[in-house]
Amino acid sequence: MSRQHVQVPVSSPRLLASAIGMALTATSAVQLAHAAEDTDAKTTGKSIALDATSITGEAQEAQSYQVQKASSPKYTAPLVDTPRSVTVIPQQVLKDTNATNLQDALRTVSGITFGAGEGGNPQGDRPIIRGFDAQGDTYLDGVRDTGAQTREIFDIESIEVSKGPNSTFGGRGAAGGSLNLVSKQPKENDFLDAGFTYGSDQTRRYTLDVNRKFLDTAAFRLNLMSHEQNVSGRDSINYDRWGVAPSLTFGLGTPTRVNFSYYHMESNDLPDSGIPYGYGSNSATAVHVHDKPTDGGDSNNFYGLKDRDFRKTRADISTISFEHDLNDTMTVKNTLRHGSSGQDYILTQPDDSQHNVNRFGTVWRRANARVSTTETTTNQTDLFGEFNLAGFKNNYSTGIEITREESKVTGYTFANPANSNPGATSPGGAGCQVGESNGGTCTSLSDPNPNDAYTGTISRNYAGTKTTADTRAIYAFDTIELDPQWLLNLGARYDSFDTKANNTTTGKTKNDSNFWTWQAGVVFKPTENGSIYTSFATSATPPGAMLNEGSDGNPLTAGNSTLASDLEPETTKNYEVGTKWDLFHDRLSLTGAIFRTEKTNTRVLTSSNTYTNAGESRVDGVELSASGKITEKWQLFANYSYLKSELVDPGLVGRNGAVTVGAVSQKGNEMPNVPKNSASIWTTYELMPKVTIGGGAFYVGEVYGDTANTVYVPSYTRYDAMASYKLNKNVDFQVNVQNLTDKVYYDKAYAAHFANQAAGRTVLFSTNFHF
Repeated sequence: MSRQHVQVPVSSPRLLASAIGMALTATSAVQLAHAAEDTDAKTTGKSIALDATSITGEAQEAQSYQVQKASSPKYTAPLVDTPRSVTVIPQQVLKDTNATNLQDALRTVSGITFGAGEGGNPQGDRPIIRGFDAQGDTYLDGVRDTGAQTREIFDIESIEVSKGPNSTFGGRGAAGGSLNLVSKQPKENDFLDAGFTYGSDQTRRYTLDVNRKFLDTAAFRLNLMSHEQNVSGRDSINYDRWGVAPSLTFGLGTPTRVNFSYYHMESNDLPDSGIPYGYGSNSATAVHVHDKPTDGGDSNNFYGLKDRDFRKTRADISTISFEHDLNDTMTVKNTLRHGSSGQDYILTQPDDSQHNVNRFGTVWRRANARVSTTETTTNQTDLFGEFNLAGFKNNYSTGIEITREESKVTGYTFANPANSNPGATSPGGAGCQVGESNGGTCTSLSDPNPNDAYTGTISRNYAGTKTTADTRAIYAFDTIELDPQWLLNLGARYDSFDTKANNTTTGKTKNDSNFWTWQAGVVFKPTENGSIYTSFATSATPPGAMLNEGSDGNPLTAGNSTLASDLEPETTKNYEVGTKWDLFHDRLSLTGAIFRTEKTNTRVLTSSNTYTNAGESRVDGVELSASGKITEKWQLFANYSYLKSELVDPGLVGRNGAVTVGAVSQKGNEMPNVPKNSASIWTTYELMPKVTIGGGAFYVGEVYGDTANTVYVPSYTRYDAMASYKLNKNVDFQVNVQNLTDKVYYDKAYAAHFANQAAGRTVLFSTNFHF
């Protein structure tokens, strides 16, 4: 078997990161031994850092789950006065829940599900917010982070989830909302945080966060991570990654600040191949009718091939930001960033399309493959502050963005052995039979063997598609205080988005889109700590918005002369009414919203090989949330979402441009991956100054995997628990039990063939040092 991979070496750097982490942890232990002897003698005013958050005082009180203002200057008012739904996951929630990646973190926010990837739709985080795919709507410190990735959070301070159409804030896409990851930056106080986590299924995680002020106005910060684990309740699967993130800031505490930062992360995994859907009928011509995944009687079953499957990823992000206070009320900031991400994988898709699952109790191991790289260079200039005009106070933010993005997608060619695509019409009509000379391409549904040898050959295929995009945009936001009780929030953005797709075989296609997006809201403040608002916002999704790096409903098909398409931007509108209150001496934030999101002008099939922008989908919903302290010892982070989705006009049913004759209309169906009800609650209570306990429950209702509503994953409730103990101000211990009841459930639904199963019960023991 012959393979060629993208050069993403993992083992040596990961071992180096582990060695560094272990050495620093050992150093911390020595310091701890000395610190423990004279803890009482130390001054109580010393600044201590807990997970990169500065804390003053010996008690090390837990940081609040409440966040009162978003990090981006584009939010020109505190969250209580912002007329849209915004949820911020703070560092303390990430720590208490022991989240290690983006999907872990977003579990605490209702109304978000995840879709599954395969080959054409790449592996990586695919969050679906309020029913709309947000795979391309992730930002890092306010700048778009392009490219399909599975994101780590070892260098993340908080995560801001903005719900509802959000193109005004970040540009194209964001029909259901967007995510902004806030990175850890150098601070003015020295600290060292080191931690290691040991857990079930050979989980080993080491982290280091060290900050040093080396000049009066300059500081350096370094974050390191090494992580390896198997997966509870799943055979064979393993994840292995490491990362480093240094940053340097000059001008701390002065009017002029310059920051240099770099982020690097690599992974090398044997990924989960998922669980196939089963047919309700064992007919050779059966179609799915409300069918769910079937694991053959053992939820541990893994249908991939150790001999063939792998996934390697890397991400490199370099940033230079310059910020200057022109005066007390005006600041200019320029951010220059170059990012590069890539992934290389061969993944088994447990394919049910040949009807082997129910007819013969076997699974076809269909290979999905992808080699992709994405390069992004962005320069973003922001001017923000406040001024008074005609007696009205204005908090404003305006800016210019220039971005160049380029994606290259290629893959592998498989020369499979005979009978490697087994269907009901295979020789003798026997289908996919275990024991036949199929070279490992077939396995048993109830007893798969991941150690089967794959006897086919694999060669690197450099033919593929290169997609480039140029963005030029200008935007402005303003919150106008008409009087102390009435606020007017306005925002507008103009984008010029030019994209080109060039396929090695089919040729070139290009599209130039120019569009405005808007937002407007009126806020009434009956009291200082509360608001009632109504708002309107839009988004636009032009052709090729995903750069071939995600599930694109409005794709730019390279050089395909057989397809005719309008190539117009899809548009989304959101109408929302809500209220926000800060209660209990402003310690606890409560929010509620009722909304309607309408996506119109969607690209739909209207006749064979003809697409027009004539479709429509809609989501009506209600959202509630609470975050902060109920008492000084009791913290709460909770939310609930009700989402009623509908394909109002989905066009004709088809595949690859061909209309499916006789297919049942999908008009009126529910949208994929949209649960009607979902809820998340996480709470902690400080039993005594050194002991805290906590727990959570996460519910997601049944979701369909496809627009035909023929395959689904059942609803589930997952329970988590935690307890922590502070030995002293320098060391603490924490235990987390995730999926306490060992619930078997699925957290990603693919439109056809399979769904991804979540991890079973996982126990994690963490030790953290702070100096």
